[in-house]
Amino acid sequence: MRTTRLEAFSDGVIAILITIMVLELRPPHGTTLAALVPLVPVFLAYLLSFVVVGIYWNNHHHMFHAVEDVNGMVLWANLHLLFWLSLVPFVTAWMGENEFAALPTAAYGGVLLLCACAYTLLQTAIIAHQGPASKLRRAVGSDVKGKLSVLLYLAAVVLAFVQPVLSWALYATVAVIWFVPDRRIERMLESRQR
Repeated sequence: MRTTRLEAFSDGVIAILITIMVLELRPPHGTTLAALVPLVPVFLAYLLSFVVVGIYWNNHHHMFHAVEDVNGMVLWANLHLLFWLSLVPFVTAWMGENEFAALPTAAYGGVLLLCACAYTLLQTAIIAHQGPASKLRRAVGSDVKGKLSVLLYLAAVVLAFVQPVLSWALYATVAVIWFVPDRRIERMLESRQR
């Protein structure tokens, strides 16, 4: 099966998730700058989540440039990733509206952790489908970034109960690590074109 429908469906789901998140931003009742102050945590949660979802979309797009066709396992692994991503608007709103309290901040990290694990499973399913000469396997190598992300998210979930701001710092660190699309895949595709 070609990747076209999988990519189009994934793009649509991710676009809807971003739309849902922005709809959670409610305008204040006042007309002064002071009326915006209570919305700062909600906006910061939205900003981080927008970046995180954007990073998943961007890297998903890059990853599928190394994929020519998919099988049922890849389709299910992709749906698994989309399921966890679909929970990002919920935990974003919960965390932002409760000013980064411990449990909502840990739940946010838990969802991001499960998104990272699902992305790794999707990558693994693609590599298994491609076989021993997998282009994606060559591109990602030992996947240090992926493994580091999982460890940082796990630490952030635990730290949320100690100091939620440390969790936030780790969530932002993972976003910075992945902000630039996966260069390993770009390099592999460029060398293939030459």
